[in-house]
Amino acid sequence: SLPGVGWKILAGLALVLGMAWYSISREERYLHLFPFPVQDDSMLCPPGEVEKKATLLLGNYTRDHPLFLQLNNYFWVKTPSPYELPYGTKGSEDSLLRVLAITSYSVPQSLQSMKCRRCAVVGNGLRLLNSSLGEAINKYDVVIRLNNAPVHRYEADVGSKTTMRLFYPESAHFDPKRENNPDTLLVLVPFKPMDFLWLETILNDKKRVHKGFWKQPPLIWDANPEQVRILNPYFMEITAAKLLNLPMKQLRKVKQKPTTGLLAITLALHFCDLVHIAGFGYPDSANKKQTIHYYEQITLKSMVASEHNISQETQAIKKMLDLGIIKNLTYF
Repeated sequence: SLPGVGWKILAGLALVLGMAWYSISREERYLHLFPFPVQDDSMLCPPGEVEKKATLLLGNYTRDHPLFLQLNNYFWVKTPSPYELPYGTKGSEDSLLRVLAITSYSVPQSLQSMKCRRCAVVGNGLRLLNSSLGEAINKYDVVIRLNNAPVHRYEADVGSKTTMRLFYPESAHFDPKRENNPDTLLVLVPFKPMDFLWLETILNDKKRVHKGFWKQPPLIWDANPEQVRILNPYFMEITAAKLLNLPMKQLRKVKQKPTTGLLAITLALHFCDLVHIAGFGYPDSANKKQTIHYYEQITLKSMVASEHNISQETQAIKKMLDLGIIKNLTYF
């Protein structure tokens, strides 16, 4: 009778093993069908990686330049700025000093002390609409946004966290408190001397300046001066000279200027350990009726009069993607 029992035990074992194999292979089949992210490697921090790769792109690259202009060491280089705005501050010192006296320049300690800064630069492109990227964007340590792009009512697609927002007077959102977090740094990108004057009159509640802008900037802009910063024009200079190869010696003749978006990526290259972008890229130039932003109905036609060279900027971003300096969360 023992052999019979032995067979039963063997049969039972075979059955158990067979079921185990079946459940494992079934699980593998499910994993194959529904790949679960075991660990998101794209968010692992490679310290020094961006810095190293940026050197290939930007040449004698250094992170020694302060992000924001400050009053006490205003001449941040030993020699006065060789360029006028937007690439330097030559000729705009007086109005700049008045603005620096009422704003701040520090980088918050919470950002400064981070071992790894994982940054998302969020563009304003139409491809963010219905992307459901909001939750992913909020996971980054630093989220940089541009101009007047709204967050309110678009949270599911663009997220709700804003660490820095780059803007100039004509692109300032009239309600900064609604579209930003209380601790968002509102970073003025000065394109012309009038931009300092606008900020000064707004923050000091003086008589507003109406002339000298290509579009009427907000006359009321309720922002906390403590949160306002002035971007160091060095980053605009680097974007123009190194990414767009504009001839810096003949700047007066060259009307072209970098977009705030490309500038934000340059800033991220100097500040972050991981740079991901989302919502960059324009529709095909043949597609004249396609809207270009996720929040408003303007088309490529509106860019014709602007001083931006879209195809050149696209090439610059493609190059960065190819070199693996930045990664894209949307398609490009």
